[in-house]
Amino acid sequence: MMTMMGGGEKLTQLGSAVAGIMFIWAMFKQYFPPELQGHIEKYTHKLISYVYPFIQITFQEHPGDGFERSTAYAAIERYLSTNSTNRAKRLKANMVRDSRSIILSMDDYEEITDEYKGIKLWWASSKNIPKTQMFSFYGGGEEKRYYKLRFHRKHRETITKNYLNHVLDEGKAIEVRARQRKLYTNNRSEQWVGYRRTMWSHVVFDHPATFDTLAMEPNKKKEIINDLITFSKAKDYYKKIGKAWKRGYLLYGPPGTGKSTMIAAMANLLEYDVYDLELTAVKDNTELRKLLIDTSNKSIIVIEDIDCSLDLTGQRKEEEKDEKKDEEEKDPVKKKMKGDREQSNSKVTLSGLLNFIDGLWSVCGSERIIVFTTNYVEKLDPALIRRGRMDKHIELSYCSFEAFKVLARNYLDLDSHELFAKIRVLLEETKTSPADVAENLMPKSAEGDADTCLENLIKAIEAAKEEARLKAEEEARLKAEEEEKLKAEKEKEKEEKSAEDVEEKKTAVKEVKENGVIP
Repeated sequence: MMTMMGGGEKLTQLGSAVAGIMFIWAMFKQYFPPELQGHIEKYTHKLISYVYPFIQITFQEHPGDGFERSTAYAAIERYLSTNSTNRAKRLKANMVRDSRSIILSMDDYEEITDEYKGIKLWWASSKNIPKTQMFSFYGGGEEKRYYKLRFHRKHRETITKNYLNHVLDEGKAIEVRARQRKLYTNNRSEQWVGYRRTMWSHVVFDHPATFDTLAMEPNKKKEIINDLITFSKAKDYYKKIGKAWKRGYLLYGPPGTGKSTMIAAMANLLEYDVYDLELTAVKDNTELRKLLIDTSNKSIIVIEDIDCSLDLTGQRKEEEKDEKKDEEEKDPVKKKMKGDREQSNSKVTLSGLLNFIDGLWSVCGSERIIVFTTNYVEKLDPALIRRGRMDKHIELSYCSFEAFKVLARNYLDLDSHELFAKIRVLLEETKTSPADVAENLMPKSAEGDADTCLENLIKAIEAAKEEARLKAEEEARLKAEEEEKLKAEKEKEKEEKSAEDVEEKKTAVKEVKENGVIP
């Protein structure tokens, strides 16, 4: 009973003290002119700063009257979200754009503690509400939120030089881990103007491919993974050797060997965005540089089928083009590709593309991977794919037995089977793409089992083997006929030439006789 009475007396005294302070403050506001109030507050703050041992730093959400949200504020919000969920009593939940999860942060007027190298700090969340409410075109016009950091002044140097950088770096790293990755494609320059202007359009990148599911020899797969991870951790090394933090990959091989799937696996491994650059939509080299500047760090810039995108292949000579002209006109796919190139009106040059990859403009940004894919590596200009531009050349060839085992595990949950030995022999004898193998391993009905799928694959490979044999025989026959035809033409030319020689001799003899001269 006495304890309850003591507590009530303390509350009464505290209430009286607060009321007294409020009365004094009201009198101060009423009887002192604003100019004098400003001077008194100024010198009062100075006086307090001499005896008050703490330093305070404020981070505004919207500095000044700008529309853009402070990157420092966003990074601090991410950093504090990891602590506030465990320490703060009042939280607020937000679904930030491009985030894969709900973000929990401190509610307004909440405070938590943090510790750095044994130093204790206090973070507080607050906001300023203007006296007169007014509409503002800029974000945060009505309420201006901010974070306030407080620490002892003897730790000023450690906090300002080390701790704040630690908070910003950690906040950015948390944002990268939490964000949704995107797949971008470039827009034509006509869409770069106006209120909703944008150089790139995007969708959420949610491709399921990983290196675990990639049909490839284990040793080669491991080599590529190690190369990618080494690159992603080599920021200081690239700075030391004076090179831009980027790396080029050339993926080449026949159609259906997994080049696009490889890119998706690379993006998922490193958690990078993917920029699918369509060169035929780029007007000139200047636009190409602008697109590069507008890409983000931690990204993969892809140019697929580069030999078909533009006429950038320096090895193609005019006579080779003339020889293939008739073939392109007969093949509807090649005819369409040729029409697309002619209609694109792109003036991107080989020089412009090289500068994009390896020139001065390539250093605008960091931690980027540039990937070219092609079905015909021999058509590409050597300058385009030399080491230093395309640092690593990866050949994706026909399906080997090791790659088949990966596909069998993915599609049928099989690690071994009695038919594997026969499939191994067939794959060694026949060029079969991983895409063709995967299609035959996929069950076509609810009743389809592993045995049925493997038998279908064997039939498909045997059919492809027979087709290849017949094709080879047909090509050999045509070649023999062509050789016979050429031989017959040469014999005919020889006979005609002999006949011409005989005729010339007869003519000469006749002229001699007519002129009365005996040879």
